[in-house]
Amino acid sequence: MEDTVSYQRFPKVRIREMRDDFMKFELRETDVSMANALRRVMIAEVPTVAIDLVEISVNSSVLNDEFIAHRLGLIPLTSDNAMEMRFSRDCDSCDGDGQCEYCSVEFHLSAKCESDQTLDVTSADLHSVDPRVVPVDVQKAFDSDSYDPNQRGILIVKLRRGQELKLRAIARKGIGKDHAKWSPAATVTFMYEPQIHINEELMETLTFEEKESLVDSSPTKVFSIDPDTQQVVVMDAEAYTYDEEVIKKAEAMGKPGLVEIYAKEDSFIFTVESTGAIKAPQLVINAIKVLQQKLDAVRLQDDNNFNELDAHLGGS
Repeated sequence: MEDTVSYQRFPKVRIREMRDDFMKFELRETDVSMANALRRVMIAEVPTVAIDLVEISVNSSVLNDEFIAHRLGLIPLTSDNAMEMRFSRDCDSCDGDGQCEYCSVEFHLSAKCESDQTLDVTSADLHSVDPRVVPVDVQKAFDSDSYDPNQRGILIVKLRRGQELKLRAIARKGIGKDHAKWSPAATVTFMYEPQIHINEELMETLTFEEKESLVDSSPTKVFSIDPDTQQVVVMDAEAYTYDEEVIKKAEAMGKPGLVEIYAKEDSFIFTVESTGAIKAPQLVINAIKVLQQKLDAVRLQDDNNFNELDAHLGGS
């Protein structure tokens, strides 16, 4: 029997930095297709909750109803339980109406300016019927030890004396693929981990001024000169942006091969910034869960297709 080649891989993750709104980690022993799939899922397919329906009963502000509805939709809401919620289109409790406790959260806003001073209507004025789903900035203010009562949140509209705004809003589960307001990621990027090799023999043939010129040719300050040994060393390999300026400088100096830079094709450095709807570490975990679900669906479909083909061949 011929030996079969296995392409199975077991990716490894090493966390470098982790905060509620930021995460940096390494993804190793996999290929770029998996890295890019993870990035795209984080941006477009991890579900969050955002305002999707606005019913305005009173609006005498300078902004029209559609403008206010759009601004409300872009306010990030805490979405820790979004994975467990139902999509409104799939909810059997409300027959897809999208207005029940299983697939939506109701908000109310009522504000009227009674003085000559301009009244700022902000996300702090949005009152949710579910304490688990509130504007992110409001949640942060109450969670913070240095709570500032003057911090009024995200501005929605300004009212002058006699002007009033009263509305009811429905927040629903969604994904960034449908609308950007549901995207939990502010930024998700990855880069190949660079591998830099300096030819020490060629480097010895350079004068100190030439070494300085070589170091300065890198716009992102990847290299530096060791003050003790006067040798060119790699200061920050990950600052390299694959601009090849150092390589071009070495060739212009008549020293091709002085510096060689390769991209590790199975090692990636991810940077993830969250909007606050989901904490950055949870965003990565949810993305992996979504990716697993998609792969399981593909595998199940392939199994069904194979069974249909096998039945067809067996019956012929």
